[in-house]
Amino acid sequence: MSNHPTYQKLFQELRRQDKLAAIEGILGWDHQVNLPRGSVEFRAETSAVYSELVHRESSRPEIGEWLAELAEAKDLSDDERCVVADAAKDYALKTKLPADFINRQSIAQNKGYHAWVDARAQNDFAAYAPHLENHIALCREMAGYMGREADAYDFLVDLYDPGMNCEKIDKLFTPLKAELVPLVESIVNSPVKPDMTFLKGFPEDKQEVFLNEVVLALGLDMSRAKIDRSIHPFCGGHTCDTRLTTRYDENNPLDSLSSVIHESGHALYQQGLPEDLTGTALGEPAGMAAHESQSRTWENQISRSRGFWEYWEPKYRKLFGEQLTGVSSEQLYLAINRVALTPIRVDADEVTYNLHIMLRYQLEKELFSGDLKVKDLPERWNVLFEESFGYRPKDDSEGVLQDVHWSEGMFGYFPSYCLGNLLSAQLWYALLKDHPNIEALFAKGDFSTVLKWMRTHVHCHGKRYQTEQLCEIATGEAFTHRYLIRYLKERYLPLYR
Repeated sequence: MSNHPTYQKLFQELRRQDKLAAIEGILGWDHQVNLPRGSVEFRAETSAVYSELVHRESSRPEIGEWLAELAEAKDLSDDERCVVADAAKDYALKTKLPADFINRQSIAQNKGYHAWVDARAQNDFAAYAPHLENHIALCREMAGYMGREADAYDFLVDLYDPGMNCEKIDKLFTPLKAELVPLVESIVNSPVKPDMTFLKGFPEDKQEVFLNEVVLALGLDMSRAKIDRSIHPFCGGHTCDTRLTTRYDENNPLDSLSSVIHESGHALYQQGLPEDLTGTALGEPAGMAAHESQSRTWENQISRSRGFWEYWEPKYRKLFGEQLTGVSSEQLYLAINRVALTPIRVDADEVTYNLHIMLRYQLEKELFSGDLKVKDLPERWNVLFEESFGYRPKDDSEGVLQDVHWSEGMFGYFPSYCLGNLLSAQLWYALLKDHPNIEALFAKGDFSTVLKWMRTHVHCHGKRYQTEQLCEIATGEAFTHRYLIRYLKERYLPLYR
């Protein structure tokens, strides 16, 4: 680290703020996992107070003075300049947002989440709509404080994936959709149909035993991680204290497994960041697309591969022998790689999944351009869904109310899922160049080679590079949609003939 005394002060302050953010993360985990239903109002108030505290600490005037001095310093390394530039961007956001706004935003997020839970359960979009309108207004207000009211949605996208905007996303999504739609059609219309009827009566306790064994084999350090249950699976927390959730269904055992592997991918990335640099750009994730690339690689390219199941199938059958009696290995593998049109995003297979994301991206753009009003959102959702999937959701719980993200004001986040899928496929083929026998290693239960490769090519960089730069550095090629299409064709066309 630099001997520059001001840089040292900034570095220590960023590390301190990282601890405050970690507490906020654990509060968020507790909110979705443990919070008593009757404590929602009180938690909204306490979270708002804590958010104000974090905002006050991270926007202190002396931090701005340090950043101004360091911006002119000549004796900083490139890494240190990266830390200063990222801290300056974050400080500008913090100092331009009034404390009153932070308070209102925190309360809206807490109340919005529980309003969504109730609305989804009761299929009542009208009750949820005012919260959604408030979130959009708050997002616009935030963009306005930053001088970005005219391109508010680009501003929001950049919050989750620095350097990305609609123009760049459209250049990736447009050719992707053009190739994806006929690919989906050919697979869905295939005479090959996976048998899913045997996936019944898988005890939850045995599912939990199996998935715990799997995540340990993938390399997750459970001394720094914890797996719980929630309505919507997620991964949160910190490099040193990572919290994951999944959900269980005795008649849908593959869901809990894919969910926990997905969230473990996030956790492996989090745990792979340099612990002594957390709180700075060098110890933070590159963005949500990079984060999603890690979760999707483990969930899809790895855990749906033949090598993976060659190793895990005997253990799976040992736990679920009764349920899998008469089920061949090929039947099981086809079920694991089932492709079918489903109205629910989190239940979607990896072939159709990106159509779900592009639909939400389109809706978000229309909401922020003013072309779409919140009251018209359910019908617009249904129209776009029918265009892409040939199916109209039977109600709003199956349609516009299915996702948690908007309930917490997370607009601009959805594109990261598709960008992450694109990046995961490109990373996968770069990995295969270095390790063409990787599936043979999976068949032996060796997943350490993948983790080491990701630690070397992705995790170690932290936030030094934006998504497009990280992709080119890790893979040697510009960010493109071509590798995802190649991967989907190579895996699924042989299965579905």
